[in-house]
Amino acid sequence: MRTLITLLSALLLLATAEAAPDSYRDAAATFVTEMAARHDLDAERLAALIAGAEYRQEIIDAMEQPYEGKPWHRYRALFLTPERIAGGRAFHAAHAEQLARAEARYGIPAPVIVAIIGIETRYGEVLGRHRALDALTTLGFSYPRRAAFFRRELEQLILLGAEEGIDLSVVRGSYAGALGMPQFIPSSYRAYAVDFDGDARRDLWRSSADVIGSVANYLARHGWRAGGPVAIPLAQPPATMPAVVRKAPRAPATTLGALRAAGIDPMAANGLAPETPANLMCLDGGAAGERCWISFANFYAITRYNHSNLYAMTVHQLSEAIGETPP
Repeated sequence: MRTLITLLSALLLLATAEAAPDSYRDAAATFVTEMAARHDLDAERLAALIAGAEYRQEIIDAMEQPYEGKPWHRYRALFLTPERIAGGRAFHAAHAEQLARAEARYGIPAPVIVAIIGIETRYGEVLGRHRALDALTTLGFSYPRRAAFFRRELEQLILLGAEEGIDLSVVRGSYAGALGMPQFIPSSYRAYAVDFDGDARRDLWRSSADVIGSVANYLARHGWRAGGPVAIPLAQPPATMPAVVRKAPRAPATTLGALRAAGIDPMAANGLAPETPANLMCLDGGAAGERCWISFANFYAITRYNHSNLYAMTVHQLSEAIGETPP
């Protein structure tokens, strides 16, 4: 065992000595030995794979400046563009049969599926420029605030590569290690991706059917209620601002009836029952004159895809625009 550990450490040192901090190399060596033992993998082959990864400071920097840190009006403007709406309508038309099949099976409206793909990768045009291996080793070994999470995702990536025949030395994704057209993190890929085209593979890079079915399955598994509302705007913010949900998602904690009793009423309730679970939500801190919404269980389901109310509201509004008949 001592000889094996020495070999692993040498491989890792050789690959990362120029750029990576000592903490990276130490964590990498530990990861290899633990991963090999836990999953009965060839330790030398695993060490060679990890040794081929590159520490990337720009990935650490990107984690410190996420899109979701922007104010709502700036975040929305990134995605609610005429080009993104037109692209969504074109994607919808091109894949109408697959989207209809996914909607029938999982209960997710086709425009919602399309909007998520549009926000994540502009309908498959931008699949990420970082090697997934680089992203997850950098964050798993040298980003203490969330290192445990990213080490688990690195573990999932390695298992996914073996299951799906993915060449991990070349596969690319986001700076956080998200993969394919829907930008699934590796654990989500393994848990929620589906073979929707029947070819015995789950390919989230090249199979539009698998992508569409996988996004629909993800939302269904996270509590989407077929036919239910997502969010309804208020005509104006309440005069007295109670505790509200802003950027941090929260499952519906009250009911539509209770909000109405407090003087908070949506512009249109569409015949919803008073006992419908709901939240009041204002995205920019409750400032006077800002737009507020009543959000529902389906809104919360979207936040399970990306844990941000800004993201979920953008998906909702983009899906509405995609679903509208163009002028």
